[in-house]
Amino acid sequence: MTTRYRVEYALKLVTSWLIEWIKGLLAVPFVLHSQPTVVFHEESLKLAAVATATQKRYAEIMRDVELLINDHIDHHESNRPGKSKLKLLVPAVGQFFTPLLLEDAFIYQDQRRQISRRRFVAPSFNDIRLTLNTAQLMGLVRSSEIRLITFDGDVTLYEDGCCLVEENPVIPRLLRLLQLGKKVGIVTAAGYTKPHHYYVRLKGLLDAVWHDGTLTAEQKNGLIVMGGESNFLFRYDQSAPNRLSSVPRSEWMLDEMYTWNDDDITNLLDVAEASLRECMSNLNLPATVLRKERAVGIYPLKGQKMHREQLEETVLVAQSMVERSEVGKKLPFCAFNGGNDVFIDIGDKSWGVRACQRYFGGIGRSMTLHVGDQFLSAGANDFKADGGRISGQNGMHNSLDS
Repeated sequence: MTTRYRVEYALKLVTSWLIEWIKGLLAVPFVLHSQPTVVFHEESLKLAAVATATQKRYAEIMRDVELLINDHIDHHESNRPGKSKLKLLVPAVGQFFTPLLLEDAFIYQDQRRQISRRRFVAPSFNDIRLTLNTAQLMGLVRSSEIRLITFDGDVTLYEDGCCLVEENPVIPRLLRLLQLGKKVGIVTAAGYTKPHHYYVRLKGLLDAVWHDGTLTAEQKNGLIVMGGESNFLFRYDQSAPNRLSSVPRSEWMLDEMYTWNDDDITNLLDVAEASLRECMSNLNLPATVLRKERAVGIYPLKGQKMHREQLEETVLVAQSMVERSEVGKKLPFCAFNGGNDVFIDIGDKSWGVRACQRYFGGIGRSMTLHVGDQFLSAGANDFKADGGRISGQNGMHNSLDS
């Protein structure tokens, strides 16, 4: 689960450099145009004029960044030598698959958050993150046709550790996506091998699809569930008692996944388990180990709770230990903090989303949108689905190449 503390703590470790860079650009007009000594009721007209000038400058900066991103996309697509100007300015920036309409998005968010009218608080990380998310959606709507939308489960579709119940307001929206002919994938870290467990977690949605008489069979078949990040795929099945049936791996596995042999998987999980047990001992964690087919983790003993600092330390220790192992150089994996547990999974959500694209016949990245809550890079499993690294909590992205 991503909390305010977790956002701030993770940012100290690995900052979302693009957001911080934009934040620095906007700090200049904020300082030059701010009027902290002006009293609101005495000089309201002056404040309004200053706000208008500040908004204009903010929007100009956003337009300049938008043009840099367009150049970055063109640089990559045309295979030009060297680095794009954006890459030189922000070395950590990844690949983008659609334009970001930053100027329009900023005007939209400014009307709601009154960013330009603030005199003491400069444009914040959250202001820019929301602007980027809005720009992403605007770019997708105006420049391409989205065919696949994938969602994280906990904290995105429902509260942490809860289920998708029939009263959840996201269900009519998910049904609407299916009615529009969109493919919907739920890509979750929950690593169950049987459909019953996913039915329990997603009962409200699965039952709603089953009862919906307006959806065609083809539209209903557009709903899938990818479990264990990228390890178990289930399709909606109208005739199945749990509304889901397992999909043979031959129908969705990526070519690279065939190199993930059982011995390497076992070895990686052994290394991860050893690091978890070491943390349990060193940090005196009130937890127990759970080993699954393609994951290993720790969760608290009954009535106990682990501190956030302990969870973050455990994630980073496990990640470091696996990365330094021989098998960690051969297999992709994901170490993440689930809010009150820590798990290491084989693969990650970048593989899971790509497998969903493969299952539906090879949907392109520019036609795919991933919605999740954990896009910060320290122990956040949605981060791997974001190649542009433009996001934060509750982000929406179609940059799917990490």
